[in-house]
Amino acid sequence: MKPDSDMTCPYTGHKETCRDHYANCPKWMNVVGTDPQTGAAVNQWNCADAWLPILLIENSQMQRQTGAAVDSFKNEMVKSNEFNTQILLTAVRQVPELPKIINDEPIGEQ
Repeated sequence: MKPDSDMTCPYTGHKETCRDHYANCPKWMNVVGTDPQTGAAVNQWNCADAWLPILLIENSQMQRQTGAAVDSFKNEMVKSNEFNTQILLTAVRQVPELPKIINDEPIGEQ
């Protein structure tokens, strides 16, 4: 797809239009996916400089989702550790010799 005729190229300091050399331009790219702001499907050619704000928004959303997933995982690990601690404390209370076994002390010898 050709760029609009009035679109100037930041690569040339806006001295040329993108139409002059878009076929060989390393910044002319096709993005296929979903717009992070609207959720609409995107399949469009444009300059990488024009895509930058959209891609930064997408990246920020992914970072927030990753942070939320890590926080959720941490919370589950805390719950699991608390549960395991309670099991261990219950076992220690039920079997008086258990602390000696854990510390590798001889049992029954005094």
